[in-house]
Amino acid sequence: MKRGGQTVRIGLVGKPNVGKSTFFAASTLIPVDIANYPFCTIEPNVGFSFIPSRQTCPCENLRQRLEKDGRVQFGDERGGSICSPRTGSCEGYNRYVPCMLVDVAGLVPGASQGRGRGNAFLSDLAECDALIQVIDVAGTTDAEGNPTGIKASKEQAIEQALSEVEFLTDELDAWILGLLKEGWSRGARRIQAEGVKGFTQFLQERLSGLGATDAICQRSFDAFAQQHQDMTSPWDWSDSVLTILASSIRKNLFPIFVAGNKADLAPEGVLEHLQNVLPHFIPCSAETELALRQAGKAGFIDYRSGSSSFELKDKQSMNDAQKKGLGVLAERVKKLNGTGLMKLLDYVLFDELDRIVVYPVQDENQWTDGDGNVLPDAFVVQNGIQARQVAYKVHSDLGDGFIKGVDGRTRRIVGAEHELSDGDVLRIHSK
Repeated sequence: MKRGGQTVRIGLVGKPNVGKSTFFAASTLIPVDIANYPFCTIEPNVGFSFIPSRQTCPCENLRQRLEKDGRVQFGDERGGSICSPRTGSCEGYNRYVPCMLVDVAGLVPGASQGRGRGNAFLSDLAECDALIQVIDVAGTTDAEGNPTGIKASKEQAIEQALSEVEFLTDELDAWILGLLKEGWSRGARRIQAEGVKGFTQFLQERLSGLGATDAICQRSFDAFAQQHQDMTSPWDWSDSVLTILASSIRKNLFPIFVAGNKADLAPEGVLEHLQNVLPHFIPCSAETELALRQAGKAGFIDYRSGSSSFELKDKQSMNDAQKKGLGVLAERVKKLNGTGLMKLLDYVLFDELDRIVVYPVQDENQWTDGDGNVLPDAFVVQNGIQARQVAYKVHSDLGDGFIKGVDGRTRRIVGAEHELSDGDVLRIHSK
């Protein structure tokens, strides 16, 4: 984890015209410019995607308890959910929590030397906890992001996809290498005078603007040391050695996950090959997801993002073209087993970034805030977070004056260092 804060930021990156803006629009339902030319996106678009938490909302347990006691009767307007989310929503006890997406302007090879938007692009990534690289697995664009207008073969599509992944990591490595070389004589002296500790502190100072922490620099150095064990003359290290160091830092600073977009158009065999050779690769169809979510918003279908099917709701009001279009979409999601977008976001947020969802409340019995709202807040936090740290995320005064916590499920009193689990409800007592 690079940065504190309650909301995870995931950057969407990649070549122009591979579908980043479509991915963003489909995930957030925020209208953005989508066009077939490089740099359609100049300034980054920022919005929230709402991802279902993996544990059912605690309001299910609360409802069961209240009904068992015979105190309250509820309707089923939201599939049974009785909470009042301040952010996001809850349907059928599926609590949707926010994740910030940043759609960064298209990258072209040579950005680290100033091509395209250059360092403006790279700087936009500095505040992100992880990157999703959207690539074109159908081979419909060239290296600059221009549409080719030709049908790619399996070999061409694979080669193009792998080159897209490689050029992004190469650009990030070159960017970090440039920052290291600017102050390298001082870094070499720190190694000589202070050893590893002084050197990792140098790395943190040089890269603090990118969100580098002491822990990230230490992990990066350890990985580098396994590949390059000669620390006797760091002032003579070649660019190739420093590139190994830059690459190690990049892997820890900018974890990259690959969205294989246009998967519905990929030549046969491409997706299987890429899944075998690329870690963190998930096939996607952003265009399909956007169309389904717009159809759901218009009331034509009942569609839950991430599902491999949907139900028609209003056939009578649809024309023949709309029915035909929905038929095509149904075939796509069945073939791909979903559109891939929600699967990827879920994987990044909960598996790789290791986040959990906790629910701070002011009443440990009714699970409400001071205004009587049921479970209004669902915080996405780092796994292993302690009770006092949760208090600080609610308000700094609660953290400073922390006395004790109460587990809302067990009513057990917990201390400041108590580690919370996914789905926990916590009452905070403070001075």
